[in-house]
Amino acid sequence: MLEVGDIPVEIHRKDIKNLHLGVYPPDGRVRVSAPFRMDDEAVRMAIVSRLPWIRRKQQGFVSQARESAREMVTGESHYFQGRRYRLNVIERPGRSRVRLANSKTIELQVSPKTDTAGRRRVMERWYRRQMREQFPALLSEWEPVIGVHVAECRIKRMKTRWGSCNIDAKRIWLNLELIKKPFTCLEYVLVHEMVHMLERNHTERFRELMDHFLPDWRLRRDELNQAPLGHYNWTY
Repeated sequence: MLEVGDIPVEIHRKDIKNLHLGVYPPDGRVRVSAPFRMDDEAVRMAIVSRLPWIRRKQQGFVSQARESAREMVTGESHYFQGRRYRLNVIERPGRSRVRLANSKTIELQVSPKTDTAGRRRVMERWYRRQMREQFPALLSEWEPVIGVHVAECRIKRMKTRWGSCNIDAKRIWLNLELIKKPFTCLEYVLVHEMVHMLERNHTERFRELMDHFLPDWRLRRDELNQAPLGHYNWTY
């Protein structure tokens, strides 16, 4: 840990060529990945040169909207593919299910006495199914464009990332929360991870590849990171 201008900074030494700096919600945590060859003073000076940018990012997180904890009751707001819906809970014997009742309402049907945790599990299974259904068309579109093959695309909850990629296994993991965001954000994160199969790190070449395959990727990234925060510290 290093303190620069009253800002605590997590320092992680890695076998990389360039220093990478990130500021993460919800409170603007600063994390730096630095090459082994870079001494502490060089790392400090690199952080000092980015202090104005760091403070702007932290201020942005302070003012960013946050979702309140969901109790899974009628009248709550829930998000799906970038749109806000009103939850309508129906207690009825039989199989639990979730459906879009109309353009403004998500209907959650559960058996009587299903507790909050149980209702959340039903909703999460529905979110996972909806998100998984997006994968075949997305991969069919982007694999020939980028020139890579994705062996497997999986979904999981992540505390600090929207996605990750195991390059050797050609496996991509995507954050379940992406199904709540606009489709363009899900597509951006998938393309981002697929491009990592061509360039492992966030180098200049990586950015050039993103510019080539998805010219508006920065706009999509900003849209994703400006969306209301959930209960984890997602950013990209």
